[in-house]
Amino acid sequence: MTEAIRIAVLSFVHETVTFLPNDTTLDDFVYDGSPARGETLLAWEPRSYMGGFVKVAREHAGVELVGIESPLWPRTGAGSGWITTEAYEHFLGRMLAELEDGGRWDGVYLALHGAMGVRGVARPEADIARRVREVVGRDAFIAGTFDPHGNEDVEFLRQADFAFCAKYFPHYDSRLQGERAARMLIRAIRGDYKPASATVKVPILTATVLQWTGASPWMDLVQRALIWEAREPDLYMNVFFGFPFADVPDVGMTIQAMTNGKPELARKAAEDVATWAWRRREALLKTATVHPVPHGVKLAREAVARGAWPVVLADHSDRSGSATWVLQQVIAQGLADVLMATIADRAAVEAVVAKGLKAGDPFDMDVGGLADESAGPPVRITGTIAGVAHIAGREWVSVAFGLVGPGFTVDQFKVFAIKSRVHFRRGFDDSGFAKTILLVEPEQPFLGTVRLEALPYRNIDISQFYPYGDVRFPE
Repeated sequence: MTEAIRIAVLSFVHETVTFLPNDTTLDDFVYDGSPARGETLLAWEPRSYMGGFVKVAREHAGVELVGIESPLWPRTGAGSGWITTEAYEHFLGRMLAELEDGGRWDGVYLALHGAMGVRGVARPEADIARRVREVVGRDAFIAGTFDPHGNEDVEFLRQADFAFCAKYFPHYDSRLQGERAARMLIRAIRGDYKPASATVKVPILTATVLQWTGASPWMDLVQRALIWEAREPDLYMNVFFGFPFADVPDVGMTIQAMTNGKPELARKAAEDVATWAWRRREALLKTATVHPVPHGVKLAREAVARGAWPVVLADHSDRSGSATWVLQQVIAQGLADVLMATIADRAAVEAVVAKGLKAGDPFDMDVGGLADESAGPPVRITGTIAGVAHIAGREWVSVAFGLVGPGFTVDQFKVFAIKSRVHFRRGFDDSGFAKTILLVEPEQPFLGTVRLEALPYRNIDISQFYPYGDVRFPE
């Protein structure tokens, strides 16, 4: 090609917990730094998908990247429900208008998640690809990157040419997938790659806390896909684990394969990995022990007593971030030297900011709870403010209480009580830092539960998924 390759870069990401009562609104996406466009967008998350894409794209001569105005992660993070139609149409409409006014496009990169839930839109990522395709035409190529917890099916690749999702959980390879997206998009534009793909849905529905790829069988599932990539040149595979906390029609596990003009090979690879997963479906759902919160705190006390600390006490189930169940038990059982990270409470934070409180000032306030039934009741905390900070569009307040002074260092804690499913393993487990790891959830089957049959699904029939019904799948 003699003309410069022009690639539009867009981002629209959210991991939507549709069972939460608070919708994700337009205002949640608008804060200092969001939306972003131009070089600001291209510099977003340099260690993740976007960073990998921009790095490799700019290693090729004659490639122009244009950052289209895009919302970044909402200030609520993953602690909010359905994205409103207003928010979705507002931001997507602005993206499409900018694409329309931008002239000729050779390619489009979509930085997505895969588990976005939008009111009135069954498959948002596929809808984004379809509407972008209508603007840029069939001559342009479209590539997307995804989280492995995407709920995807064949619809995205009906409109787009490529999809690349991270394979590991925690997501160590997200930057690598961004690099792949850039490399393959440019190859396709230059006529060196003719994408042919296959998609297979696997009727398995599993809680994300069970999907750690640092141990078998999830490690083996990822390895199966990696072997296909290693032995077949120009073949790429996606293993979407699925995100069961989004009540959407394409929920569940998905296997995809992409090849250079070889649809039969893509189908063979996708079916092989899908069949492997199905044959090991029972093992995939038995990968972690989850303790009731009171018992988990008791086990943490015992671990500290015998010197098996630092201890990670991970409440995987708190989707709102406001839950106080672990905090209640830490206080009730007298568990000492604990770092609680974190309790979401916008009202408490706003009260601290409004009063102009700072490190060293006294704190006496109810925190957490009440966001929904799964959050539990508020807990009264009396202590000293350790710090107030403004990070990623939100205010953060740390409070020391009990026998701890206003300042603290990490090495003074024996227990780290966190809200995390698997991501915590990056810093606490894979590093060898934690001697004891305990996964906990409330005894009631609340929003983030491993007991998915307790969730009020309305858009899917859970009996059509293993292990919740008599499900058949070709073997």
